[in-house]
Amino acid sequence: MGRGAEKLQQRRCEHNHMVRGNDSQISEFLLLGLSEEPELQPILFGLFFSMYLITVLGNLLIILAVSSDSHLHTPMYFFLSHLSLVDICFTSTTIPKMLVNIQTQSKAITYADCITQMYFFLLFAGLDVFLLTVMAYDRFVAICHPLHYTVIMNSQFCGLLVLMSWIMCILNSLLESLMVLQLSFCPDVEIPHFFCELKQVVQLACSDTFLNDMVMYVGVGLLGGGPLTGILYSYSKILFSIHGMSSIQGKYKAFSTCASHLSVVSLFYCTSAGVYFSSAPTYSSLSSATASVMYTVVTPMLNPFIYSLRNKDIKGTLKRFFGMASIKRPIILGLKCP
Repeated sequence: MGRGAEKLQQRRCEHNHMVRGNDSQISEFLLLGLSEEPELQPILFGLFFSMYLITVLGNLLIILAVSSDSHLHTPMYFFLSHLSLVDICFTSTTIPKMLVNIQTQSKAITYADCITQMYFFLLFAGLDVFLLTVMAYDRFVAICHPLHYTVIMNSQFCGLLVLMSWIMCILNSLLESLMVLQLSFCPDVEIPHFFCELKQVVQLACSDTFLNDMVMYVGVGLLGGGPLTGILYSYSKILFSIHGMSSIQGKYKAFSTCASHLSVVSLFYCTSAGVYFSSAPTYSSLSSATASVMYTVVTPMLNPFIYSLRNKDIKGTLKRFFGMASIKRPIILGLKCP
């Protein structure tokens, strides 16, 4: 949306408020989605339904593997199982509503549902960032300080890291959502997105959004830039440590783990930064929505493949689990009642 369009919308909104005063209160928004072409809707439904299923099933398998095998009750897999749970919740805040809208051919989302969706989206997006940071720190301690690993990464400290991540993300998402509640909107507001994304909603407000913009950018800078600095610092130290290793196999294993983690971090940060730090005149709504798909849908879907399906421990646990299930099944079926 350009500056001229924003000013025109502002004048229209001011006119509406002058005419209706306090009697005008918006009840719903319209989510325009990724495309308004009718022939593309079945393709979009099938594509996103498939990605959602893959995301949920893949991450559930990780949680199942970690919880069922005592050998995986280590800090790395503790954080990984939490990341999987958060990724399931992250995609579940946006994709089901999008699929329902496509299926029912409705674009509407109530004002209350929009604010609720925004709150949980910010919560789980923030948790994703913090858990990626905590996992980077875990690898830093494991590779750079292996003799002190069990002492530093004890169960109490790991639990505290996860708890602090939850508290900070809850407070941030609560603040952002409460500030959006203070904004005024015109009737029939159309959001050029497939979910209630914070920046898009704030841009469509009629009232002054300066304070909202400041809080949003400060929040993204602190809760996004801070963890990113921690991740880059951890992996710079890891790379120096890998360079000094004498074992080629050890080097390959450590570098493989770091490369897969950094690929997820890069995809998540690059696309989300493109959405939040782009200027409206140069960054189209379609580009913003497409970039959002990358970090809201694609990244959570890829995490099980990148972190676990390449992991021998996870694969071994799942093979044993399903192997035992297949052995027990014919025994149970073969029992006869006396």
